[in-house]
Amino acid sequence: MTTTRPGNPSWIAALLSWPWVAPALRVALVSAYLVGGVDKLMHFHDAILEQEHFGLHPGWWWAAITIVVELGGSLCVLVNRWVWLGAGGLGVLTAVAMLVANDFWNLAGPARFMALNSFFEHLGLIAALVMVTQLADRRAVAKKSLSL
Repeated sequence: MTTTRPGNPSWIAALLSWPWVAPALRVALVSAYLVGGVDKLMHFHDAILEQEHFGLHPGWWWAAITIVVELGGSLCVLVNRWVWLGAGGLGVLTAVAMLVANDFWNLAGPARFMALNSFFEHLGLIAALVMVTQLADRRAVAKKSLSL
């Protein structure tokens, strides 16, 4: 029986070890939240109307919370500090959004397909936020064990 070396092929490991990869991935992960938060901040009245459209009242409160979570959570992930808090907040916000805005169980036809697809895209994003939290925790534990 032959055994294989665990882990990624060496060329993948080399690519992933480049110092700019992790920060670039963090930017990519939170990019939609950054754009959304800035856009809502710049067009606050429209953000209020969006929240009210989905039945979230008072709209101003939900819009303000959304902006704080989108921008604050993204900042935590970007600077790699309190990642659990930032990614957790973004994950909860995403879960609320997917339940409120992607209610495929109430739809039929093409609208159902689009909402179903978007629902599971949001679920995948939540999983990525959990994974970035795991990665940050593993790095913190490794760094702490090196300093002992």
